[in-house]
Amino acid sequence: MWDDYIKAFKHYLRLERSLSDNSINAYVLDINKLVSFFENKKTRIQPQNVKINHLKEFLIWINEFSVSASTQSRIISGIKAFFKYLLIENIIDSNPASLIESPRIARKIPEVLSLEEIESLLVHIDLSKAEGQRNKAIIETLYSCGLRVSELIDLRLRNLFFDEGFIKVIGKGNKERFVPIGTKAIKEINFYLQDRNSLKSISKESENIVFLNRRGKKLSRVMIFTIVKNLAKETGIKKKISPHTFRHSFASHLVDRGADLRAVQDMLGHESIITTEIYTHLDNEYLRDAIIQFHPRA
Repeated sequence: MWDDYIKAFKHYLRLERSLSDNSINAYVLDINKLVSFFENKKTRIQPQNVKINHLKEFLIWINEFSVSASTQSRIISGIKAFFKYLLIENIIDSNPASLIESPRIARKIPEVLSLEEIESLLVHIDLSKAEGQRNKAIIETLYSCGLRVSELIDLRLRNLFFDEGFIKVIGKGNKERFVPIGTKAIKEINFYLQDRNSLKSISKESENIVFLNRRGKKLSRVMIFTIVKNLAKETGIKKKISPHTFRHSFASHLVDRGADLRAVQDMLGHESIITTEIYTHLDNEYLRDAIIQFHPRA
């Protein structure tokens, strides 16, 4: 019975909510944790019979595994979405998850790179290597446009509007947005496209993908992480950075220089401006670090 409802829920998320496969899989994973809880208790309870007390017991059970507050919050979000769907479909009469509260999560200030550090990374890219120009174009694009990794690897040739100074990005939930792209990134991509055109073969499914590996196939998320990690190591940057660090740097540099927060929200593709507001706190954090490091009485 659970399997049937979960399968229908997946269709709902894909067709009506237009969520990505990654998001759908995350929801299903969380619901399966609830199913595992009932199986562990050897209880044959069905979704229609789940009460708030069952969910409270489930959260206590989850807590025994020492999961973080953010993971608990995500699991609760998935459970709530599932029972909300069952309510919409009139499978249940009331939502047992409606009164479940998520734990409070401390908002972390994201790690960012200075402009000097980004320029240092770019300088250390070995352009004599076959992948050198491609990697330089990737770093410039990540920083110039503030893209997520998934948005970068899915970037299409037909979505490059260089004459207008924009690229079209497919973000979370398959939502499209136009993002301005800087002249430096445009220049590096154009240089890379000459190398791309020289590839011996390009797979049919990757013909319209911008960034390819040497076999003419779309790059993986893991490959982008590897490129960034190796480059940081070669440059000697000690900060713990990832491709997402360029997105944080893009946003914080814009906010630092007075960009409108709503404009930054649109460029990042954030649904809520609350998510974008974290970048307004970065300057204060830098000032505090400067005091601690340099003031004689700090």
